[in-house]
Amino acid sequence: MPAPRQMPPRDEDDGALRISRRPVPVPTILTTFAVALTLALLWKLSFVLLMGFAAILLGIALRKTANYLMRYLHLSSGVAVLVVLAVALLAFGLLAMIAGPQITQQMRQLFAAIPQAWSQVMDWLNSSAIGNFLLERAPPPADAAIEGGQGGSPAGGAGSGSGSSGMGPFAGSVMSVFGVLRGTVNAVIGGIANLVLIITVAIFLALHPQPYIHGLLRLVPIVHRDHAAEILREIGDKLWSWLAGQSLDMLIVAVLTGGGLWLLDIPLALVLGIIAGLTNAIPFIGPFLSGVPAVLFSLTQGPRDAFYVLLLFIAIQQLEGNVIMPLIQRRAAGLPPVMTIFGVIVFGVLFGLPGILVAAPLMVVAMVLVQRLYIEGVLGDDLPDHVPDDKPEDGDGAAQG
Repeated sequence: MPAPRQMPPRDEDDGALRISRRPVPVPTILTTFAVALTLALLWKLSFVLLMGFAAILLGIALRKTANYLMRYLHLSSGVAVLVVLAVALLAFGLLAMIAGPQITQQMRQLFAAIPQAWSQVMDWLNSSAIGNFLLERAPPPADAAIEGGQGGSPAGGAGSGSGSSGMGPFAGSVMSVFGVLRGTVNAVIGGIANLVLIITVAIFLALHPQPYIHGLLRLVPIVHRDHAAEILREIGDKLWSWLAGQSLDMLIVAVLTGGGLWLLDIPLALVLGIIAGLTNAIPFIGPFLSGVPAVLFSLTQGPRDAFYVLLLFIAIQQLEGNVIMPLIQRRAAGLPPVMTIFGVIVFGVLFGLPGILVAAPLMVVAMVLVQRLYIEGVLGDDLPDHVPDDKPEDGDGAAQG
């Protein structure tokens, strides 16, 4: 009887995904570890990097403004930057001498009037059905919850004597006041120190940008160095266009707001106009930051004035968003509004208020990098060539600033 035919063993792994069991090369492990360490370090130093980016923005503003003096007055780069600094300091000094006392007085009046206006708002809420509906569904303040928890505890009523019950709230209020004062002083000192540091770095960047630009370009392979220089130059021009357009927009909003409040016979029109112009630098959030105190202050003059001020701010923001800014964006960076909103949300969540302040220029940089490195470099699409704002200087082949 013939022996049964033996079938070759069937490989159960046929058609299945095979996982390589070869050891991971040491260079791959080191590279992955270095990338992770670099990302962690960048995240840890994010605030410092944002300050550096703010210094670059200010340096671009100084350098680009100095370029006009170099072109028309034939000054050297260093002298032109120093002239721009001197003119800026002189303008701020004259503004402080002429309008400083009035601005200081109006700021004090504004801070003193806000609590009164807020109390009027709370009184209206308590006396109206809609207000009671909102207040009933509002979460209780943290202080009230803490006090309620302490009052309901048995130890709080039995173990504390009359002296401690009298001194406890007083001591707590004193410590609270000192804590607020210390926090305010630290915040002010830290803000001033950061501002001085940003201005100092910006001055050095504006005076001699070539070493920093050349050092950055040396990190790029030689075959791509010319293209990297063109990208840096385009980034510098786009940021300058954004800065110029944003500054003009802030000035127009400040003038319209101050003039409109003056026509409505609202006190503190100068300070409220300045606040509106400065906060307009924060996309989509700035109008609320300037409109709320203006409406609250005008509420102390009467509900009708508050209503007129609210209409004024709505009209100015509609005019700015639908007429003024589109006209400015024709010559500016041309950042789409959706990208600006996305940048404000992302950088605000990641970095807080500093990220919100520089969200728009960071999105300008990201837009240029995506267009030149991915759309052109990877996908191969043809985009319009960038036309430099001015001829680059010798050795300043990237962004003049």
